[in-house]
Amino acid sequence: MSYETILYAKDGAIATVTINRPKALNALNPQVVAELGQVFAEIAADAEVKVVLLTGAGDKAFVAGADIVSMSVMDPVQARNFSRQLQEVTCAMESLAKPIIAVVNGFALGGGTEIALACDFIYASDVSKFGQPEINLGVIPGAGGTQRLSRLVGKNWAKELCLTGDIIDVALAKEIGLVNRVFTPEELMPAALKTAKKIASKGRVSTRACKELINFGFDLPLDHALRLEAEAFGLCFASPDQKEGMGAFIEKRKAEFKGSL
Repeated sequence: MSYETILYAKDGAIATVTINRPKALNALNPQVVAELGQVFAEIAADAEVKVVLLTGAGDKAFVAGADIVSMSVMDPVQARNFSRQLQEVTCAMESLAKPIIAVVNGFALGGGTEIALACDFIYASDVSKFGQPEINLGVIPGAGGTQRLSRLVGKNWAKELCLTGDIIDVALAKEIGLVNRVFTPEELMPAALKTAKKIASKGRVSTRACKELINFGFDLPLDHALRLEAEAFGLCFASPDQKEGMGAFIEKRKAEFKGSL
């Protein structure tokens, strides 16, 4: 499938999605959001892909936010539909059976932070900045910012960021748990690719189970979530990867996981 606002590339089991509007700092408009939905549907159906890297074109921005020009003329129904469109894409990313690493290489503001939050974790360059500045425009985050952000960094930090509209540097983003790791711009993509390859070398069933259990068990009562974990643990034993992994450990060799979902 061809895309106009994103670049899609595969290298073995690693897929790289690049939001490609560098002159607009990769701002989100309805076309970008639609194409993101399409590419993640394509990835979901592609048995070769095991891990996804999501980044922005250029060296200034991951995604600097939503396209204010296109949003400024929306009526309430159009604005609500745009929010739901964004939410559907971020939910599809969150529920994708394959891990997604956000590779943030500059500004990740508004919808940029929200898109990054829908990934499984964030690697960022040391010049990156994050924020939910929508309140400065007289609106609120509409792609999960009031919800995923609070679940990740806690209610108090989420309230401060959403209510002030402040933009924070990557050091504070890492301190509050928004970002996992920080690299120089030159080190960022190689480091993300190294981690992606490490994850891609693991078993598909166990990788998917870890992502799903952490995501969906987080808000459940602990005893319910533990039951889900036990069920998923048992199901891993139906995969040939379990036999390979434990056999390799016993035989003191490196495991070669080849199982499918």
